[in-house]
Amino acid sequence: MGQLKALIFDVDGTLAETERDGHRIAFNRAFAEADLDWYWSESLYGKLLEISGGKERIKYYLQQYHPDVKDNLDSLIPQLHRAKTSHYRDLLSSGDIRLRPGVKRLIEEAYNEKIRLAIATTSALPNALALLEKHLDTNWFEVIAAGDIVPHKKPSPDIYNYVLKNMDLKPEECLVFEDSFHGLQASSGANLKTIITLHDYTRNQDFSLATLVLNHLGEPHHEFTLVKGNLPNKVYFDLEVAKILI
Repeated sequence: MGQLKALIFDVDGTLAETERDGHRIAFNRAFAEADLDWYWSESLYGKLLEISGGKERIKYYLQQYHPDVKDNLDSLIPQLHRAKTSHYRDLLSSGDIRLRPGVKRLIEEAYNEKIRLAIATTSALPNALALLEKHLDTNWFEVIAAGDIVPHKKPSPDIYNYVLKNMDLKPEECLVFEDSFHGLQASSGANLKTIITLHDYTRNQDFSLATLVLNHLGEPHHEFTLVKGNLPNKVYFDLEVAKILI
């Protein structure tokens, strides 16, 4: 059994259910602001989530649904993404997007017990920081790896290898928290044990490589549902569980 030294968290879908009620709405507001008649429904957005990265998602959407739009894409896509980021930050500031059960409790426990913390996300850095600043303390996280900081986004393991290198950690000293198949592919590619917390967009994905699959991390009076793995006599995820899994 190894020694737990760090917890590494994805952001969107893992720390908070930001996709359906955050990013999707922000994308649609950016489209409307640009006088575009594009609209991403909840079901369509679920399909688009198979593409990692906001700019990449817009590009894929155009290729699949508006192949006739070809002019000025090098300027249009970044422009839309900047507008979307602004709208997303407004949504976060409103307080409507909250952390998932158990997230704040576990992170505070880890910080108090001197377990190192990091973020590894394909989300743009301003978006990741906006969520962290609203609900947590960014100073608790030794590394916040986000956006285009590495050449390839998830499912490539680049972002996790970046975190490990910058924190001078071995994979067997860390646990990762993810919510999606692409995230699991990325963390597994870096040989990291991964805890999956499901949500509506990812509950039917393949998580056979995960160490543990839960519906959320749980609270003492808000029990998690165990989907994959074995945790006898536990109703919420804490550092005791983390140390057992490592």
